[in-house]
Parts: sequence; C-alpha cells; structure tokens
Amino acid sequence: MTPFWIALQFLTVLPIELKAIPTAKQNGQALLFYPAVGLLIGLILFIATLMLAKLPIMLSAGLILVLWIWLTGGLHLDGLADTADAWVGGFGDPERTLKIMKDPACGPIGVLSLVAVCLLKFVALSVLLEQQMAAFLIVLPMLGRNVPLFLFLTTPYVRTQGLASSFIDNLPRTAIWVVFVITLALLCMFLLSGFVALLIFLIILFYLRAVFIKRIGGITGDTVGAAIELSETAVLLGFVMASFYI
Repeated sequence: MTPFWIALQFLTVLPIELKAIPTAKQNGQALLFYPAVGLLIGLILFIATLMLAKLPIMLSAGLILVLWIWLTGGLHLDGLADTADAWVGGFGDPERTLKIMKDPACGPIGVLSLVAVCLLKFVALSVLLEQQMAAFLIVLPMLGRNVPLFLFLTTPYVRTQGLASSFIDNLPRTAIWVVFVITLALLCMFLLSGFVALLIFLIILFYLRAVFIKRIGGITGDTVGAAIELSETAVLLGFVMASFYI
C-alpha cells in the first residue's frame, strides 16, 4: 500500500507520514493511485454538498471551492500560475519559458489565470448545485488526476532534475493505461452529458499535450498541474452547459 500513501501524501494535505523514503519504483507505482486519490477528494466534496444543502447555493459553492483548494494544497493552481507566467513571459523561447517557470514569484498573468479558473469553477459549481447534479463532483477530481497518467505515458519529461525524473523510468505502463481507460469509462454513468464531458476532456488533453511539446518539447511538473486545473475547469463547464441542451 506504500504507493497509495505516496500518492495521497503528494496530492493532498491529509496528514500522511511515510515510514521510509520511497524508492523510485514505488514513486512510479504511486501514479496508479492518482485517480483513486481524486475519487477520495470527490467523495469528500460530494459529502460536503450534502452537509451544506440547506445553505444558499452561492454560499455552498464558495465553501466547496475553498474546500477543494484546501484539500489539494493549491498544488495544481501553483503549476497553473507558473505555466501561465512562463508562457506569456517566455515569448516563444523554450529556455526562457522553463527559466520563468522555475521562478517562485507569481506575476500578473499567473494571478489572472488563478482568478479566471477559480471564478469559472465557482460559477459552474453554483449551476451544478442548482441543477442538482452534485454527484458529478465524485468523478471530476478523479478525471483530473487522470491527466498525469496520460501525459507521463505519452510525453517527454524535459527536466532531468525535476520531481518526476526519478520515477519516470519505473512506470507500470500497462497497468496505468488500464486505470486510465477505466476512469474514463465511469463517465458513462452520466449518459449524454457524460459523453460530452469525455469528449471535452480528450480534446483539451490532446490540445495541451501538443502545446507543451511545441513550446518546450514536453512536460514539467508545472505544466502537468496546469493541465489538471484546465481540464477540470473545462470538463465542469462543459458538463453543466450540456445539461441545458441535452
């Protein structure tokens, strides 16, 4: 179970203490459990919606969004801000883009990207609660944690000293592909709206992969975090919008 605890410790703020320093193989195996951790986050968010059901929808949506951010420690939002700053400030140059991405300071473009994503998530959450479709929150974070599986399996990791460089050669590729497909298949529970969500997810996933490769030749931890946030936001928006047309 060590790989699961590694994934839980890395992706959440839950107080998990490992008894020993994990090996590269265990870190690689931890990727298998990313969607499971996403499912746990989703279940917590869904339970929160039930507990807050008597409150006004806007207030509930705001509290759920804050809980969502807190549970993840803002990890992926940090990657989004760094990526946004680097993409604009890099002026198309790969080396400059990677250099800016390593800068811990958050520039105006990074701040704007955080505001935009959080605002869109808040509005979409409000509609989700209004339409009584909160069950989708169970699978949405799981779908977001499916993003690293796809990107690490299909895209070069460009930093030799990066966080993932130590385990990327130890990925159980076949098992990860199985988990990836199973996670996507869960969207079938939501019928046509789920199909729309799946389509949006795949489109943005392949689009971001192409953008990352074109600019820097692959991915970094920050771009993976950005991809998680952007895919979650796009899928959530697409799902609630589809409910008005289907």
